[in-house]
Amino acid sequence: MSHGIGVDISFFLLAALAVYTGWRVFCTDSMVRASFFLLLSFIAVGAIMILLTAEYLGVAMFFMMAVEMMVMALFMVMFMMNPAGLNPMKMVHQERAAIVAGVIAFTVLSAVAVFSGFPDAPLPAKHAPVVSLGLEMLGDSMLIFESAAIVLLATMIGVVVLSSHRGRYGAADVGSMPPGLAPDGEPAGQPQNEDEDDDEGGGHAHHH
Repeated sequence: MSHGIGVDISFFLLAALAVYTGWRVFCTDSMVRASFFLLLSFIAVGAIMILLTAEYLGVAMFFMMAVEMMVMALFMVMFMMNPAGLNPMKMVHQERAAIVAGVIAFTVLSAVAVFSGFPDAPLPAKHAPVVSLGLEMLGDSMLIFESAAIVLLATMIGVVVLSSHRGRYGAADVGSMPPGLAPDGEPAGQPQNEDEDDDEGGGHAHHH
């Protein structure tokens, strides 16, 4: 396959972007930011696939990772105890073991890419690999894929609705409270108000 110097430059730039954003996933202090860094890394890998004339896999990478990372970020904003997943938090555990495993995996995969002999069997000029692969993968499974797409769309809409201004326990601007752990009990997860203790105890806080 013949190509110009522009393809080589694009490959190295995209490879550097994929490695850098993949590294930033573990350096940021927010799970939401980590999700978007991972999305950028996957997009760079998908662009590299397109450069390698694997158009179907590259475009599939764009669509799949974009939906997956967006759903992940939305669920983090909605359900995490850390508000919106944006407060600082430690993203890496067992750093030494993780570094050793990452270096070993990178070395092995790099050796495979550099020293392996890949087959060279170009397709006929009139052959349409994207069409053939699409028919092979989706010919008998189109209904399943379309149903999964509708479920993902409904999931994203539901997450947006539930994390909107209304809030999980009512309107956010009218002092909504989570239900108590017992019937008619105090709202769950609410810190004790020291001012109320002062009022109830005649101006003296009670310490136990």
